[in-house]
Order: sequence, then C-alpha cells, then structure tokens
Amino acid sequence: MSAEAANPGAPLRRRGRARIDLRRIGRVALLGPVSRDRLPDAIGHVADAHRAHHPDADLTVLHRAYVLAESSHRGQMRKSGEPYITHPLAVTLILAELGAETTTLTASLLHDTVEDTEVTLDQVREQFGEEVCYLVDGVTKLEKVDYGAAAEPETFRKMLVATGNDVRVMSIKLADRLHNMRTLGVMRPEKQVRIAKVTRDVLIPLAERLGVQALKTELEDLAFAILHPEEYERTRALIAGSGGPDDPLAEVAERVRTTLRDAGISAEVLIRPRHFLSVHRVRVKRGELRGTDFGRLLVLVTDDADCYAVLGELHTCFTPVISEFKDFIAAPKFNLYQSLHTAVVGRDGAVAEVLIRTHQMHKVAEAGVVALGNPDSTAAQQSEPADGERADPTRPGWLSRLLDWQESAPDPDTFWTTLRADLAQDREITVFSADGGTLGLPAGASCVDAAYARYGDGAHGCIGARVNGRLATLSTVLSDGDTVQPLLSQDAASGPSPDWLDHARTAAARIAINAWLDAHPEDQQPPSGRADAPRPQSQPQPTQPADDPRRGPGKEGARVASVAVDGPGTAVRLAGCCTPVPPDEVTAFTVRGGAVTVHRTECPAVARMRATGRPPVAARWNEGEWQDAGECRVTLVAESFGRPRLLADLTEAIASADAAIVSATVEPPSEQRVRHTYTLQIPDAAGLPGLMRVMRDVPGVYDVSRAQHQAATG
Repeated sequence: MSAEAANPGAPLRRRGRARIDLRRIGRVALLGPVSRDRLPDAIGHVADAHRAHHPDADLTVLHRAYVLAESSHRGQMRKSGEPYITHPLAVTLILAELGAETTTLTASLLHDTVEDTEVTLDQVREQFGEEVCYLVDGVTKLEKVDYGAAAEPETFRKMLVATGNDVRVMSIKLADRLHNMRTLGVMRPEKQVRIAKVTRDVLIPLAERLGVQALKTELEDLAFAILHPEEYERTRALIAGSGGPDDPLAEVAERVRTTLRDAGISAEVLIRPRHFLSVHRVRVKRGELRGTDFGRLLVLVTDDADCYAVLGELHTCFTPVISEFKDFIAAPKFNLYQSLHTAVVGRDGAVAEVLIRTHQMHKVAEAGVVALGNPDSTAAQQSEPADGERADPTRPGWLSRLLDWQESAPDPDTFWTTLRADLAQDREITVFSADGGTLGLPAGASCVDAAYARYGDGAHGCIGARVNGRLATLSTVLSDGDTVQPLLSQDAASGPSPDWLDHARTAAARIAINAWLDAHPEDQQPPSGRADAPRPQSQPQPTQPADDPRRGPGKEGARVASVAVDGPGTAVRLAGCCTPVPPDEVTAFTVRGGAVTVHRTECPAVARMRATGRPPVAARWNEGEWQDAGECRVTLVAESFGRPRLLADLTEAIASADAAIVSATVEPPSEQRVRHTYTLQIPDAAGLPGLMRVMRDVPGVYDVSRAQHQAATG
C-alpha cells in the first residue's frame, strides 16, 4: 500500500510537495505586511498550487486579498491557539489544490472578513468587484441575534440560493467545513457530534452531488471518526495491518501494467487506497475483508477510446466479474462523474476492482464543479441550448429542483427537515416527457413526482399517467429512460389524495400535496376527485342473472338466443361470466342437472373446464336467425380514472345507445382508478360495438371490455 493508506481521507497531493505547516504560516502572518514587489511568504504555497493548475494566473489580486484578510484578522486566534489567518489560508489552499480559479481563491481568502471583522461588503465590492463580493456574501452566516434557532437552517437556505446563481459559493463552504472538521478536536464533544451530524446529513451529500470526491471522502472519514469512534478505530487497525510485500493488489496491478504494455496501450496504473468509511462499508457488506478490498486499481489514459481499449484487454486477459461492470462514460452520473468500472479475478481468486478513466475525467471526478471554473464564463454561456434551459453542468437539475421547493417551505424547521430528506436520495434518473423534454428525478420517483416536476401545482388534478405509451397508476415507480405523460383532469376542483404522499419521493411533490391537503381538509373523505361517486357497499350484492333461458324447439336441437347445441331438448343457458352475444365464437359445457352453459371461447372458465377434462359441447349461432332474436344481455367492464360526475356521464352515454342497465357495480377506488361493471339489456347484439365505443368516449374512461369473470354487481 502507498503512504496514503495510513490516512486514506487525505486529499491527493502532487509528488514532491511537502505537507504545509499551517502553524508556521500563522507565525509568518504575524510579522506584518511585506514589500509590494513580492507575494507574502504566508501564501507562497497557495500561489504554487494555483500556478500548477493555472500557469498564467495573475496573482496580484491574491496579494491584495491576503493583505486585507491578514490585517483585518490580526489579533484574532482560533480555539486551537493558532492565528486566525491560518483558517482562510488553509481553505484557500484546499481549493487551489483542486484547481479553483483566481476569483474563487480571492473570495476564499476573504470569506470570514465580513462575518468576523469590521470589513463590510461594500469595501469588498469596491476593492475586488461584484463577483468576489457575491461569493463572500453567499458564505457569510446569518446572525443568531437576528434569527435565533433558525440561524443555521436559514444560513444554509441563503447559501443554497446563492449557489443557484454561482456554484462556487458552495465550493468555498465545503472547503471551509473540511478545515473546520480537521481541527474539530478542540471543541467540546457534544459540539463535535452536532457539527459532524450536520456535515454527514447536509455537506457530504452536497459534495457528492457537486462531484467533489476529494472533499467528500475526507469529510466522510472525519465525521465517521466522531460519530462512530469504535468502528473507526477498528477500521484504522485493519488498514494499518494491510499491505506489505505480499500485497495481492500490487501483484494484480503489475500484471495489468504488463498486459497493457504488451497491447501497446499507454496507461498509468495506480493503486488507489480506499478511505476509512469505504473500507468499513465493504467489511459490513462482506463480513470478512480480502487483501484486495483495501484499495482499487486506477487506470488513467489519454482519451475515451483508450478507456474501452483497456477494458477489452482486461476482459480478454483476465476473468471479469460481469456483475461489477458499469459504464459511466456513455451514461455519466448526475454529478458529472465519468469512468468505467469493472472487476477482474487475479491469481488465487483475488478479485480486484478497476476504475478506467482519462486524466480529464479523473480531474473532474476529484474536483467536480471546482474544476469547471466560472459558471458565467463565455464557454459556459455557449453551452446554453436554444430553448433557454441551461446545459451548463455547474447548474445541475437537482439544484434547480431544490431551489424551487425551498420557496414553498417558509418554515425553517420544514425546510431543514425536507433538505436532509432530499439530500439523502443519492441517485438520479432521467425521464422523458411526451413532448421530448427531460425531467431529472431521484431514483425511486413515481408518476406523482413526474407530474409535479412537470406541472407544479397544476398536478393536483392528475388522474393517471402513460408510461412508455401504456396506462399506469400514479404509484408506478419510474426507471431511467422512461417516457412519462401525466394525465390531468379537466375539473379544476379536483385535488390529490392523502395516499399520494406514500408515492411521492421529491420534496416539491410532498410540499405541494401537504399544502393542498391542509387547505382542503373537507375534501379528503371520500377521496378527492370522486365526490359524486356512490359509496361502495362493504360486500358486492348479487347480480340479476344475465342468462335467463329462452328455450325453443327446433329440428337441430334446443335454441337460446339463436344458439344451437348438440342434443335435442337440452336446456341451454348463456353464461353469466362472459355473457356471449352474436356473433361471438362460443363453446358449451354440460353442467349439473344436464343443462348446457354457453361461453365465449376466450372466457377463462373454458380453460378451467378443459383443464379438468370436461368435454366441450359443440355450439353455434344460427346464421340468418340470430338477427331476429331480439334483446340480449351483456356484461361490460369500464376502467376509468376517478373524477366528479363520471358515473352520471357513463349512465347518460349508456342510455343514449338505447341500452338499459340491469345491474351495476362501482368497485372501491384504488390509486385514482375506478372499475365499473354493468349488466346491460341491449335491443340488438349488432349494436354492441357502438355501445362500447360510446362508453370509451366518456372523458376519464380509458378502456371498456367484455366481462371475463363472474360479474360482481351491486
């Protein structure tokens, strides 16, 4: 293992760069101002790290920012006993190592001046411009004197709103929290736990969503050490005892280097140790750690094509673990991450996980949005599509959704609770709307979430959805790539049911549903949208038989509604489970008492009787006679979305087709869908297709079919 295994949470450092002594830097800062012709020694390390990523950067503004920060913080000390200037220097160094541009570093040096010194925002604006002033204001905390217990949630709300305009605000906040977590040991234990919990629940998920893995992993380890000290120490001991000269991961790495070299692929193969929390998670998942579980192989290449070339060689020369393969290059994660993931089996069955990416992908994987610079730069503006929706990756969709719902959560407690719940959803899917647009939703989102993401409060009238062209309930969970079309009621008074909260995963949907329910308590019983539907009986009532025999003698056998069966004088009945009418294809079976029951051939009862070995009886309609058979009965099932006046509209449509309702059942509604079963007397079987067509035309009805089971009416 590399030296990083002893402290896997530490950020990656360039070779040859020594660890920086912040205590010494603080002492240098106390020496006072320096000559104008050179940078202060205290920020020399920041300058070196910055120039490593931006060789042509103008450091003059950093010089001026440092002078203002040092002079304004002079005399202030941290709880650790260090000069306070060491904190903004450390935060700036973290960002410089990640490749942040000059404006971000300038604001980072000044990020505590307005909050903790006499410097004002107007002074910052005058000396460094509007951009730096905005970033400093974005990370400045709200005063507890003014906000009381709501100061912390309202401060985060303020930062998130500012981040919506410039994501660099959150970059500075994350670096600020990282340095504070590194030095948290001087705080009281209860305060350490409180800060660590907020870091775990809010800052770490934000770092993950912004793709800043270098900050996220170290924050995870620092919070892990405070919140679970025993597990942390156990994991530390396991890591300390790993590696050595017989490290199986080092052996696999050397074989991979040889394989790629022989294939003529230029690649850098590194061993990437897992950080503490990652090792702990693997141990919990597998029970016992293997030698290759303490790290992963990282293969860095020049371009995308080389990534797939490396993958091909590894899967050819090693035994791959197919279930571990993931392609995040073709389908990047929502936090900008791109890489190929696979696992191969080495000697003695050792399984090594392998990450394959380009150097640019690696930079973005480590630094995320920090590496993307100014979101308002010319390059970012050129990425904006014609429809006005930004494609800029520094303005991710999840952040836009968060900013939308926070406006509907004026109460600080509601905002704080909802924010933590929203950030706990760590995976995102993309679904398509019927007009070709896209919606970003958290994994596990349902049609309810898609409706509110698409229509806002207009989704209160949603009565169903089509998913990939098929009708679906509102509770249907969506998958990545689905096409979803919410169906809205035309009734402006319709609203959501309390059951919708069981299916809503997004904060926006839950807040909107709760707001509507709070404003309409009287509409929640019976479920909203079906106020005029008849209250269903606790048990279905027996239907009137739809198979009254109409017997008549004939030369070829007994007839009922012009049905002929073999066997003269046989009693014939039309089955009530499928109510056959001419010209349905029919078959018959002898039942108890010697009578014959005629079924439609597709009736499920036919298959059951055939399965028991019961022989069918030939049955047929008498062509030329069945047109004169007169009235007949039929059972129809109407599937619909619930809405007011639906039952009245269906009854009116049936009457307009000259059909009489013998009996009807409206089953208890389920997930905004209602099932109606009607036994109807129609004047002529030839009018059945027209009747079904008229019923389908009723708004809200999406299917009408012949009954395929014993009719349950009431």
